[in-house]
Amino acid sequence: MTLNAFLFQILNGLSSASGLFLIAAGLSLIFGVTRIVNLAHGSLYMLGTYIAYTFATKIGGVTGFWGGIIATALIVGLLGALIEIVLLRRIYRAPELFQLLATFALVLVINDAALWLWGPADLLGPRAPGFRGAVEILGRRLPTYDLFLIVIGPLVLLALHLTLTRTRFGRLIRAATQDREMVGALGVNQAVLFTSVFALGAALAGLGGALQIAREPANLATDLIALGDAFVVVVVGGMGSIPGAYLAAVIIAEVRALCVGIGTVDFGFVTINFSKFTLVAEFLVMAIVLIVRPFGLLGKAQGAVRSIAEPEEPIRPATPMLKALGVVVLVGLLCLPLLAQGSPYLLVLGIDVLIAVIFATSLHFIMGPGGMHSFGHAAYFGLGAYGAALLVKWLALPMGVALIAAPLLALCGALLFGWFAVRLSGVYLAMLTLAFAQIVWAAVFQWEGFTGGSNGVIGVWPPAPFDKSWAYFLLTLVLAVAAVLLLRRFLFAPFGYAMRAGRDSPLRAEAIGIDVKRVHWLAFGVAGLVCGIGGGLFAFAKGSISPETIHINRSIDGLVMVLLGGVQTLTGPIAGASVFAVLHDTVMRQTEYWRALMGAIILLLVLTFPQGIVGAFASLWRKAGGRL
Repeated sequence: MTLNAFLFQILNGLSSASGLFLIAAGLSLIFGVTRIVNLAHGSLYMLGTYIAYTFATKIGGVTGFWGGIIATALIVGLLGALIEIVLLRRIYRAPELFQLLATFALVLVINDAALWLWGPADLLGPRAPGFRGAVEILGRRLPTYDLFLIVIGPLVLLALHLTLTRTRFGRLIRAATQDREMVGALGVNQAVLFTSVFALGAALAGLGGALQIAREPANLATDLIALGDAFVVVVVGGMGSIPGAYLAAVIIAEVRALCVGIGTVDFGFVTINFSKFTLVAEFLVMAIVLIVRPFGLLGKAQGAVRSIAEPEEPIRPATPMLKALGVVVLVGLLCLPLLAQGSPYLLVLGIDVLIAVIFATSLHFIMGPGGMHSFGHAAYFGLGAYGAALLVKWLALPMGVALIAAPLLALCGALLFGWFAVRLSGVYLAMLTLAFAQIVWAAVFQWEGFTGGSNGVIGVWPPAPFDKSWAYFLLTLVLAVAAVLLLRRFLFAPFGYAMRAGRDSPLRAEAIGIDVKRVHWLAFGVAGLVCGIGGGLFAFAKGSISPETIHINRSIDGLVMVLLGGVQTLTGPIAGASVFAVLHDTVMRQTEYWRALMGAIILLLVLTFPQGIVGAFASLWRKAGGRL
């Protein structure tokens, strides 16, 4: 790459940085004040693209485009305020991770609302009036609209800086970021402050989406892509740091642009196609930054943040009644092959439910007792699935050997990633796990010669006698029960108590001789090992696998399962996985807009059972005088 080409790519990257900064700044403001990990933030960005497209095409001209940009930001801001008032205000005292579940439900609802209003096709807006040409820079032509976007980012940064430092509203935001309880004690109306901040963050996301309509089409897949980008930028820059968000947006946009510009390079002994790294470049940057600077580039070490959520009850051993109920359920599952003779699909659904239980219980092992929130648990599921499938495909190994190797490969991945992850906490830990999962996904997606790329691995079917649904169901049931009992044995052993001590009070745990990082690292390994069992079973149950096995969607599904059942109960992830898998299968077959229906059901459950299904049932049972 010549010097001129290099400098041109830098300019090109700066134009993309503005969009990243706008959505990341809004997310950073919302999290800093409300402490909500808003998964719906990407959906607000996506709505910005669709609403701006509508203004630009229905009204047209200068008024339709530029007036639509401003109107879009206001509309999305008002929508954000409505979301905060109607939904989030009701669950501020719910466990913080349950708030995450509510915002994920909004993602499903908003996505199908956009599908209903605008249809499934990509929608590309017109060129921006006044910026339809290009200028020659460094021997290449750069669109004038890109130059406009380069300027917009610093202007918004300056406006936010002045707002936060020179206005009373900005001082309240900064104070709430440090100690929102003290702000409330001083007489500030927290409800109004939270709503205003959420509206401002939503408006910034809407503005970022609207400004992109002249460069990129409005697309239904934008929500999760934009969400991932926003989280990466916020974490790399440092939570709560607006200048850090802009610096991180510039760095990530430049790395992407340079990967595209460099293209393929022959080093003599190896040829590397750098353009393929665009899928994972930002996550590599995030992983490196978090390993070197655990609180981001401009972030500061944060002390313990007091939560306004109600205190969580400790995990209790199963009572005789609960054990009896478990035996009844197990007997019912053993009889399912006999009951499903007239409905073979019931066994297929049963296998899916059991695999979901393995996935959810392994994730709960580090989320609940360990207090480590993972956004990338699908990595270990995928390593198990691909490990089993590739051993059968390339080495022609029997299924038994592949099922043994699957959890061992997942264990290796979990120990490797966990060694870095346990040195962080909170959102930083969660985002580092996401980074590692996306790196695994990108490797699987692009290593076509070995993994099959986007086509995946096909023809991985179990041999006799497990080629029959009832036999494979019983095998899955045996392994699922073994996995659950193994995790339970760990939790009520000294290791489990040490893990919980490290979660609740790491300083005291260290003081009495517990190596908290080592315990949590081993917990990552155990969770990965069990998750790999589910991955291996999944490969043979479906007969094929694809990169979707490792995608962020599966990790989010796992979070939903755990939170739906209840984090603070051992039976919670089992119930949550079962309900989610059945609902997912049932709702998908009922309507084209199954995401919205699924999201509505989840929202209903969130508002009705803020402690999860099992947690709410156990609470009601204890109030009635029983002890479950």
